[in-house]
Amino acid sequence: MSTTDRRVLIVDAAIDLIATQGLRALTHRALDTALDLPAGSASYYFRTKRALVEAIVDRITTRSRADFFAAQLPKPGPIDPGTAARGIATWLDRLLAERRNHLIARHALILELLPDADLRTRLARSLFSTERARELFHTMDVPDPTTAAADFIALLEGAVFDRFAGSRADLVPGTPASVRQLTTLLTIYFRGAAYQPRSL
Repeated sequence: MSTTDRRVLIVDAAIDLIATQGLRALTHRALDTALDLPAGSASYYFRTKRALVEAIVDRITTRSRADFFAAQLPKPGPIDPGTAARGIATWLDRLLAERRNHLIARHALILELLPDADLRTRLARSLFSTERARELFHTMDVPDPTTAAADFIALLEGAVFDRFAGSRADLVPGTPASVRQLTTLLTIYFRGAAYQPRSL
């Protein structure tokens, strides 16, 4: 196994450990045990806990970008709010189904990293792209695409949290009901943003 593969294996195990046992369970020794590695293996690749957390942030960010480019999201050009909402809802549903541990670990770390402006900011931007959202709202000819994008990211963050840890945590991702719930929520926002007056 290459060094890169071993590092990815350890980082993925760290994410799973946080998601299943909590942030306090994240230690180099626990990772060695979980992966059945010789003692000291995790600390060889990641000397400090901060180095490990930085690698987790990078892993979540890299995976999010890969998922984004692989998804069938709205392309530039005239966009129907309902069509855009369904495309993004399908993407979010897949995120909830396939990356639940990433979502849980990310939220746990964001709270832990509140005093660390650099890592907290990087982690906060690791899941959704404000720039892509701004491009989408610009394409939709929304009066203030920058504000609309920031608000939309806040909506996505809340919607995702609601689905894996909030009042809708029992709604199973990967089902028509799941996609429908997300589509309805996003359609309401798109239509509201698209028809706001250009000046007050």
